[in-house]
Amino acid sequence: MTGSLQDRAHPAPLDPMAPCPAGEYRDERVRVVHRDGRPENPLGPVVARTRHFGVHGGEARLVVSHRLGRGEVEDGLTELLVEELFRSGLVAGQELFERVFVGLVRSAVPGGLAAWRNFYRNTLARLHRPTHGPAGGLAPVYEYARGLVPPGRVLDLGSCFGFFPLLLAAEPGYAVTASDVVPGSMRLLSRIAAADGVPLSTLACDATSVPLPDCSADTVTVLHLLEHLDADAGADVLAEAMRLAAHRVVVAVPFEDEPDTCFGHVRRFDSAELTRLGNRTGLPFTVTEHHGGWLIVETASM
Repeated sequence: MTGSLQDRAHPAPLDPMAPCPAGEYRDERVRVVHRDGRPENPLGPVVARTRHFGVHGGEARLVVSHRLGRGEVEDGLTELLVEELFRSGLVAGQELFERVFVGLVRSAVPGGLAAWRNFYRNTLARLHRPTHGPAGGLAPVYEYARGLVPPGRVLDLGSCFGFFPLLLAAEPGYAVTASDVVPGSMRLLSRIAAADGVPLSTLACDATSVPLPDCSADTVTVLHLLEHLDADAGADVLAEAMRLAAHRVVVAVPFEDEPDTCFGHVRRFDSAELTRLGNRTGLPFTVTEHHGGWLIVETASM
């Protein structure tokens, strides 16, 4: 392998629950192996070594090895992957990033559901103790959002792993629906919620076209989604959120000097841009800053 391993066209869909042998994850693009006492030689020559990962040659697909313990597998791994493999240029592409991440989760603990329950349990524990782990970066965002969302019907757009909907649905007085464009993510989230006894609904759909009637939710949340979309798609998402929200729309975005392409960001925001978006709604709104920027639109006056 020379240079950066880039995305290829038309990969098979990523299945986070795909069958795989204990200690290993494989698909057509990546192979991720947990080196728990395993020799490195069968994995191929070491192309690069970082603190947490090894990158190996000898196969057409990307081969990554690691020795992460099950207690280390949580959402903070995104930072490790970005800093050690992607920002350094060893590996490139959002699709490969997602596949390696899934591989780390699946190879650390045998069994599909068991591996993902371990991942969710560790991440939620970090979110409740933000000073004790990398997921502390997410904790203030979710905590601030919880203060903006009163009890009632809540729809979360672009939920991804769905940590915020899970946190909210576990509290009394909330009826929460998580949604995301990736059906596999919503199937996984539904299984996790059911296994943990959390009353959470899930919906696989594009955030620009949600198959629900007007005012289906009291509050619609759009947390760290718009930075992944161009301006036109972002405007469509905001319009859809306003259609669906009977009372309030809560938008959160990171503030960056440049969009962080390692995380799939394509657009940067600041307070001025959020104010422009708020003015375009023609409704009462506020813009605040707290670990990024926030746009809160009051839709009850529509």
